[in-house]
Amino acid sequence: MALDDDVRRLARIPLLAELELEALRLIAFSAEARILRSGDVVFRTGDAADAGYFVMTGSIALATGDGGAAQVAGPDALIGELALIASSRRPVTATAREPTTVLKISRALFHRVLTEFPASAARMRDLLAKRLATFVGELQRTRGFSVEAS
Repeated sequence: MALDDDVRRLARIPLLAELELEALRLIAFSAEARILRSGDVVFRTGDAADAGYFVMTGSIALATGDGGAAQVAGPDALIGELALIASSRRPVTATAREPTTVLKISRALFHRVLTEFPASAARMRDLLAKRLATFVGELQRTRGFSVEAS
């Protein structure tokens, strides 16, 4: 029953909601469960980003290092979703604020899921295209210029 509960929770994440039930089941089964103590660092600013982290219990502070207030990610948050899709560097340091359990979803696992479930991959592509179009539209409005497609 716990696996089915994990699948239901993962399905609430907008990015993962595009995946088929069996794809979510593969993620829930194959992701690495990590138990963190208060103060444990999940990753640091500048680290290579090779996985996303789904917060099961507890909370994670996300600090930019500029002295500003840290954002807090609690249960059912997905931290670092960009790392599931592309190579990048971590823009923040993530630290457990209390005893916390996360599922570490590696980029390799996520790519495996997209390969094994092509319909899910197509829905994911469409979602990301919509997000990019929205971002470009917001950028155009903010900057007062137009970005033309070639």
